[in-house]
Amino acid sequence: MKKLILDLDTGIDDTLAMSLAMASPEVELIGIIGTYGNVYMEQGLRNDLAVTDLFGKEVKVYRGLEHALSKGSFEVMEISSFIHGKNGIGECQIPDSEREEEEIGGIDFLIGAAHKFKDDLIYVATGPLTNLASALQKDPSISGLIGRVVFMGGALTVPGNVSDWSEANISQDPEAADFVVRHIDATMIGLDVTLQTLLTTRETARWREVGTKRGRFLADVTDYYIKAYEVTAPGLGGCGLHDPLAVGVAIDPGLVECIPINLMVETESQLRGRTIGDLSRLSDPVKRTKVAVRVEKERFLDMLVSRLSSLAA
Repeated sequence: MKKLILDLDTGIDDTLAMSLAMASPEVELIGIIGTYGNVYMEQGLRNDLAVTDLFGKEVKVYRGLEHALSKGSFEVMEISSFIHGKNGIGECQIPDSEREEEEIGGIDFLIGAAHKFKDDLIYVATGPLTNLASALQKDPSISGLIGRVVFMGGALTVPGNVSDWSEANISQDPEAADFVVRHIDATMIGLDVTLQTLLTTRETARWREVGTKRGRFLADVTDYYIKAYEVTAPGLGGCGLHDPLAVGVAIDPGLVECIPINLMVETESQLRGRTIGDLSRLSDPVKRTKVAVRVEKERFLDMLVSRLSSLAA
């Protein structure tokens, strides 16, 4: 069985991604590394522990880095608090875990897991790529050890969601993202495909109908997200399944069609945060990144809704 590590800034779609991982028999979720983004580190770690407890899964949780490589601090964007709630889980109240984060830091945990599990390890990042970049800088050898890397971030064929050119996760730490796409093979699950995978209250009603505390939590937290999307993207018709799709592709790569590309992330120009092909490596026959451009959205939606319904039971 493949071993899975999630790198989360646990807001609502991270919660759905975590839930999909816990509900999937193809992988064993061996750890969650916290990061910053939708919420501050402390809130994210709290959510990771509380949500995994709620579903009866004592997944170990590790502290990652609390801000971008080039910065000394981090501030949650106001729009993030609106979309995910100030507590990151749509203001839903679930009990704090009695467990605590692990003593070892997330960077060392990732490096150790890469050496232990090698090709059997899958790493999925759904927030900034700071933790992965830091691990690669500390131990470059892991670039050839980790079996598969999938990250949610970027926008190649569509506009960004924090500017006309930049997606939120990439914009948090463009330097880290640029380092990652240059130093390890990865699959990018960007807005190109995540905005095609939409969830509505029709689907969340199935979780509510399960009649359990877990089902109500999944329905309540996702309905909060859907209502936020009605304000921020009123013509979309649902909420984007950004982070869950990254986990779905980690489990089943056939869910998306990708194009191979040597990607770069703008770090210096006024287009800071843009994900685009690197002209200096355009003719290089070895392509480091696969960018998802098409998705089997109905098959993925069925996978998500049915597996989370079983998890909620």
